[in-house]
Amino acid sequence: MGWRMPHEGDAHERTWMAFPRAGTTLGEGAEYQETAYRAWTDTALAIAEFEPVTMVVDPTETERAKRMLGSDVEIVESPLDEFWMRDFGPTFVLDDERPGVLGAVDWIFNGWGAPAWAEWQVSAGIARIIAERVGAELVSSVLVNEGGGIHVDGEGTVLLTETVQLDPNRNPYADRARVDAEMARTIGARKAIWLPRGLTRDYDEFGTRGHVDIVAAFASPGRVLLHRQDDPSHPDHAVTRELKAMLEAETDAAGRSLEIIDVPAPAALRDDEGFVDWSYINHLVVNDGIVVCGFGEDAADARAREILEGAYPGRRAVTVDSRPIFARGGGIHCITQQQPRLPGAAS
Repeated sequence: MGWRMPHEGDAHERTWMAFPRAGTTLGEGAEYQETAYRAWTDTALAIAEFEPVTMVVDPTETERAKRMLGSDVEIVESPLDEFWMRDFGPTFVLDDERPGVLGAVDWIFNGWGAPAWAEWQVSAGIARIIAERVGAELVSSVLVNEGGGIHVDGEGTVLLTETVQLDPNRNPYADRARVDAEMARTIGARKAIWLPRGLTRDYDEFGTRGHVDIVAAFASPGRVLLHRQDDPSHPDHAVTRELKAMLEAETDAAGRSLEIIDVPAPAALRDDEGFVDWSYINHLVVNDGIVVCGFGEDAADARAREILEGAYPGRRAVTVDSRPIFARGGGIHCITQQQPRLPGAAS
């Protein structure tokens, strides 16, 4: 089959999410736990202004989810342990030769390399459950991968990170050629652009070891949004400049040189755990909108909205305070997964 993962800016049928539940990621203490429930809820309600949202909810959290989400978000009950939908949920694909067919790639999910703290075995089955619910053809993969580990231009180019797909705790026998071939088979990628690494914080104990969706994203074919850290005291100052130089020398599947759009980091450099990885790259493009991570810095948050609205013309950017999400290891893009609208389907 000629599967192709469309660009995130193409029309969506809906966005999928998973509601937080008790466990390592939620953390301890009612006050701290509430910050996660609130952030996931605020993200869902912001998306619902633009397109339908379906939230997968563990039965232990159904009452809370209904109370917080109200009637604006569809709830689907299913057991969960983790709740990062981007990473364990299906990566949706289309077949241009069969316009009415939706595909769902089911990567192997092992909790970002099976660290001792991770709880992932239950949520690893969610992709198949969602695929069956929406009537998508299942595209099984033998690759350990997460949705946050890839970003596509919709025309055959994928951004990857060497420290994710080639991680020996994920794919001990993989090399670039094998990953490239699997990306071609499952999402229609004809050109893989391999970044050497991700942001510094992402290599901490609870990180993903370099997810690309926090550092670089295709705004459109040939145009890449790139995280920029301007403070020389932050280790990502050097990292982001290395990545920019590398991307400026690259071409996409169509042979185009890449235009790089810098997206500066907020001013905050550290939290209680060390250097932060706060990034506006980890946004979600939705129908007529952009849901953007916010960090309590009015000027920086506003600048990010302006840059992203310029990168995605005709869309309105809204900010959701994402500090509670980043405190748990990710951002808005990490907790969401878009389902593309089939060609010819009513809006």
